[in-house]
Parts: sequence; structure tokens; C-alpha cells
Amino acid sequence: MNHAGEKINWHTMIDSISYSQRQRLAYIDFCLLFKGAIHRQDLISRFEVGLSAGSRDFTLYKELAPDNLYYDPREKRYFQTESFTPVFEHDAKRTLVKLANDISDGFDAIGDIHFPVESASSLNVPDIFVVAKIVQAIVNNKAVSVIYTSLSSGSGAREIVPHSIVDNGQRWHVRAFDRKSQSFRDFVLTRISKVTLKSSPEVSEGIDCDEQWQKLIPLEVVPHPKNIKYPTAIELDYAMQDGVLKLEVRAAMAGYLLRRWNVDCTKHASLRTGEYQLWLRNHHLLVDAGNPAIAPGYIAPEAQYA
Repeated sequence: MNHAGEKINWHTMIDSISYSQRQRLAYIDFCLLFKGAIHRQDLISRFEVGLSAGSRDFTLYKELAPDNLYYDPREKRYFQTESFTPVFEHDAKRTLVKLANDISDGFDAIGDIHFPVESASSLNVPDIFVVAKIVQAIVNNKAVSVIYTSLSSGSGAREIVPHSIVDNGQRWHVRAFDRKSQSFRDFVLTRISKVTLKSSPEVSEGIDCDEQWQKLIPLEVVPHPKNIKYPTAIELDYAMQDGVLKLEVRAAMAGYLLRRWNVDCTKHASLRTGEYQLWLRNHHLLVDAGNPAIAPGYIAPEAQYA
């Protein structure tokens, strides 16, 4: 049967089963796609069903897609095959939001209730299969080989060790150790292609050694002292206490947050256009941030006297 025929057969069979069982099948599909494997107990614990019901779900999933998984009796779990093709459609944008909030259910694949709530669109949505491979690498502690296209050097092969996927407010990126530069960097997900899982990384390539990720910077954001006539309005917008919003932010993320919120990071609150309603009162701490150059108006101390 051709691929299109398989898809039609899947939908025909899925439509004939109960909603609760479709949820469980979607969860199996989700785990195989994004984790690469699933224990039977994962399903039983997640949905509080009996062993026999869980076994029937895996049996049905294998009927729907026999080439999607295989059982390893030594590890007592099901693994994704190289020929895996998702039974359900996993929307990339919604899945990234769920992954970012640790909601690993896959329920959007079977038609959640849609509410009239919209959010500002990102520049682009990453390829769902690229996301899946990166998530698999993170969950299973693996390095990956990728083709990455950068603004400075174009397309080329790289080996990276990813540890986190991040929404910086405009686009999604992956925080990873880059074996080419021997440093931790941010890689835009939409610029990644041809992801291949590699062997386990060295300890020095892991998240615990990412100093900019582990370091927290205490930011103090206040209403802009020169651009805002009625600061109480801003204090209410951001639930400030005593006129200040105190945040602890990862050093690797500080620049992104300040740029997203249009926070004036100059020494004397000198960005005077209306878009800047906030000022970073303790701007001097950005010297410890991993990407201070993208914070609006920030000038490094050494650059001020160059």
C-alpha cells in the first residue's frame, strides 16, 4: 500500500475508536516522535489505565503503523524505527509551546477544542522533524550532526550537543555546545536541517558546564524615568512592587528578554522614543550576560572609553 493509502487507512481506523483511546494513541505517537521510545508503564501511569488496556493500545497502534516501532525485551520499552512516520499530525508551533511548558501529551494531534485566542506569530515555524530529532537528542543525552546555515559562513556540517530549546520572543533556537568553536551557543531552529543522532557527549559538553546558562542575573526593571508621565500605569502592567520589577534571568537569556520588552539599557535612560517604557536600573550587571549587545542601548564599559 502506498504512503497516501496508509494515511487514509489510519484515519479510517482512528475515527472508529473512542476519543479516550485516540488520546492514548496520540501519546504513543508523540513519545515515539519526540523521545524515540516509550515504556508501557509511561502510558499506564499517564492515563491511569490498567495493564490490559495499555497492552491493547500498543497492539492497536502496531496495527495502525506496524513499521513505526519495535519492542526491546531487554530494555522493556518500544523504540522508534528508522522508517517511522507519525500517525497523527503534530503542529510544530503548538508542539513547541507544549514542550517549552513540559506538556508532553500530543493531544493537539487529535483535534483539541480551539479557543478564540491568538498570539503574535513567530518569524517562521521550524520543521517538526528537526524539532523531534533535537528533542530526542536532549532527552537521550546525545550529540547531533546537523547542516546549519549561518549569516556569516553559509551552510555547513556541524556537530552540536543540544541541551535546551528556547523561545526568545521572535523565533525558536536551541542552546547547545558547538564542537567547531568549542563553546556554548544559540542555533536558530529554522536554519537546521539533516539532523543525525550521534554518540553520547563528554561531560564538559553538557548543560552543567554551560556557565552562561547556569548563571542567574538579578535584573531590576522600572518605569522609564524620562518617557513615562504616569509610571503607576506601567507598575500595574508588570505587577511591580514598590515601583520595581525584580527578575532573575539566565545570563544566556538576558539580552533576549530585554530586547523583547524594549527595555532601555543605557546608563542614563537616554533612549527617548515612546517605544521604551521601561529602564534597566542596574544595567551595569549586563557585563555578566552572554549576549548583552542585543540589549537596547547597552554599551560595554570598555567600549565607552574606546
